[in-house]
Amino acid sequence: MAIVEEINDPAGLRKRIRLSNPATLEHICDMECITHDEVFEAVKKARLVQPMWAALSFKERARYMMKALEILIERQEEFIDVVLRETPKPRTQAILMDIWASCDSLNYYAKKSQKCLKTEIVRPHGMLAFMKQLKIVYHPLGVVGIVSPWNEPFFLSINPTIQALMAGNAVLLKPSSVTPYSGKLVGDLFEAAGLPEGVLQVILGDGRAGAALIEAGVDKISFTGSVETGRKVAVACAERFIPCTLELGGKDPMIVCEDANLEVAAGGALSAAFLNGGQVCMAAERVYVMDPVADEFINKVVEKTLKLRQSADGEFEVGAMYWPDQIKIIERHMEDAIAKGAKVLCGGRRNPNLKGFYFEPTVMTDVTHDMLIMREETFGPILPIVRVRDEEEAIKLANDTEFGLSATVWSRSNRRSCKIAERIHAGSVCINDQSITYGAPEAPFGGRKESGIGQVNGDIGLRGFCYAQPILIDRFGGRMAIQGFPYSFKKDKLFQRLISLLWGNPIGRWIAAMRLPL
Repeated sequence: MAIVEEINDPAGLRKRIRLSNPATLEHICDMECITHDEVFEAVKKARLVQPMWAALSFKERARYMMKALEILIERQEEFIDVVLRETPKPRTQAILMDIWASCDSLNYYAKKSQKCLKTEIVRPHGMLAFMKQLKIVYHPLGVVGIVSPWNEPFFLSINPTIQALMAGNAVLLKPSSVTPYSGKLVGDLFEAAGLPEGVLQVILGDGRAGAALIEAGVDKISFTGSVETGRKVAVACAERFIPCTLELGGKDPMIVCEDANLEVAAGGALSAAFLNGGQVCMAAERVYVMDPVADEFINKVVEKTLKLRQSADGEFEVGAMYWPDQIKIIERHMEDAIAKGAKVLCGGRRNPNLKGFYFEPTVMTDVTHDMLIMREETFGPILPIVRVRDEEEAIKLANDTEFGLSATVWSRSNRRSCKIAERIHAGSVCINDQSITYGAPEAPFGGRKESGIGQVNGDIGLRGFCYAQPILIDRFGGRMAIQGFPYSFKKDKLFQRLISLLWGNPIGRWIAAMRLPL
């Protein structure tokens, strides 16, 4: 996330923003924000071209996805350079989290969307099966607004865009105003792939541009960002009856059982907590380890953490914070925890040897749930570890949060791990790995509680960019309809006898719920 400064414009016609690199503090570029009226014009343009795009077959839409895939592979170095100018992540993360994941998404939805969204023929249950036929048709919503975040600005822009496009929608993509050109890459990519003009438009601006999307009356908002902003989006959408999907923050727990492979679990804890400098919504921000293995686990984690490299270039694992305010949040959480008795085992301060906004990878113990660092999203390279008596205490503490995005469980027993996972109030759980559910396109991804509304990815996410239209067809050409009137007591008695027959005994209930094969 770049350092953002608003540029004074004497004319006051258009807001301008100056962006600087958070790792080197060097100036990147200046950006002009789209105006309110221009957003409305973009929505109008999208509405004009969307019917043409929706009329294409899935195979025709998929050709654009595959062309974009070819171009992304060919121009990956160019795309990596843009991402690294705006985000201080290691090059390896840009390759894996931006290029690799985007290639997978383009290929997956190009191949799978038709099967997921094809018209379904469903046999109704019970007596309806003899009288009716049911078709379910998946129609595109129309024009979709996608508002993407700054922590993974390319992949989290392109992934929902691919799904919305394959479902037949036109898309207006509003990337974060502090990583705008990583998001703009999505528009550049599809333009190079020959996507018809207006089907995808990237609008560059601040929060007012996102608000204008809702005011302009798009047919859905897909938002990824903070809880605070997500709540405002939800309210604005509700006022206009616009459906929305909100993927918000997390305070994800990690449970380490006494039978876990501690070497593997300790390495996993580092990946889960320090990936992207901890600036991942699915980062492990709370670790609960069983007391019998706590000392060994903690020692391994500290030993591995001390070997992590932090830099702005070359080979390194942990980069800078994406923006200055994130350092302030981290320091506030650290000060509160230390004042309340937490112990810092390594790190715990800004890196004095680096120029930009770097915070050292930090491991803490003696933390409790009355500390901010265990209750609020920290979004930084901090790993608080709590000793617990057993899995019951671990589950209880893991659920003691206002968030519910994801979690991880570490044990040699998959059976035990799954039983624990099913009791955690999180949208997704990973066993013996960091939280990577978002990277599995088959898996629906979303949060519970304050971590969001709705799910993205998988069949559920793809269908979320459509409305399912049931079409119920009478098998007798409408002749059943004329039997309704006039009402009579004789008919009443017949219906009541049928009620008793169908639902008044076990055999009848079985018949009433049965669905015959097509």
